[in-house]
Amino acid sequence: MIYPQAVLYYLVGMNLKEAMQFAQKAKSQSRKILTDYFGQLKHIEKKEMAGLVSEADKESELAIIQELKPFGVEVVGEEGSFADKYEKLYETGRTRWLIDPLDGTTNYIHGFPIFCTSIALQVDGEVQLALIDVPMLNKTYTSIQGEGAFCNGAQMQVRSTVNIEDSLAATGFFAENEQALNKQLEIFSNLVKQCRGIRRAGAAAFDLCMVAEGVFDFFWEENLQPWDTAAGSLLVKEAGGQVTTYSGEQFYPEAKNIMASNGQVHASVLHELTYR
Repeated sequence: MIYPQAVLYYLVGMNLKEAMQFAQKAKSQSRKILTDYFGQLKHIEKKEMAGLVSEADKESELAIIQELKPFGVEVVGEEGSFADKYEKLYETGRTRWLIDPLDGTTNYIHGFPIFCTSIALQVDGEVQLALIDVPMLNKTYTSIQGEGAFCNGAQMQVRSTVNIEDSLAATGFFAENEQALNKQLEIFSNLVKQCRGIRRAGAAAFDLCMVAEGVFDFFWEENLQPWDTAAGSLLVKEAGGQVTTYSGEQFYPEAKNIMASNGQVHASVLHELTYR
């Protein structure tokens, strides 16, 4: 059933549990496609300034759309299905699904089993529902605003690490933008000398799950898209963490950089990010 526009805001504002049921069904379809194609890809393309894409990305996105569309909210995703809507991507204050059918495509193509599907519901510009599925780990991360963050139904909490020197961190690199890459390498070079370690898993949504689950103490990255960060940012906040931009301002999915942490090390890391 497609809901009439007249009751749309009532539904998304008052029935997030039903929205989560839609997201769970979409996740199940996506997981099947991604696991079936893993190691069996035949068509890989390179997108200008946007990495790689395969038939798995495209089929997963179409399957997610089919499951989410009946909820009656606009669906915005990464692949070609939404090329005509790209100019609206950075408009704030909207109600829509933000989906990444396959975050970590390069990992996926090379057989590295860290990749995920990310689904978020943004209501009046605010992310109120999140689901991230990591098929090869058999983990599904979920959150509804105000109700906590969960992994396979078990509630999560960020780590209580206080100092950068005791932290395990994560980040990512965008090699196709030389200026941004050089800046990121400078930040990385400074922080890697202070932390216990920095990991580069290759999927921003997964990195944010790891902050929420208490594995990583903080994560930072630039040049991400709304579908990369929307779901993960809510998971971190609902697990007791903090999410801002590099300048310390309130994070929103349309922002061009993100700093997510357990909250305890946040100010210290922000100093390193803004100092560079």
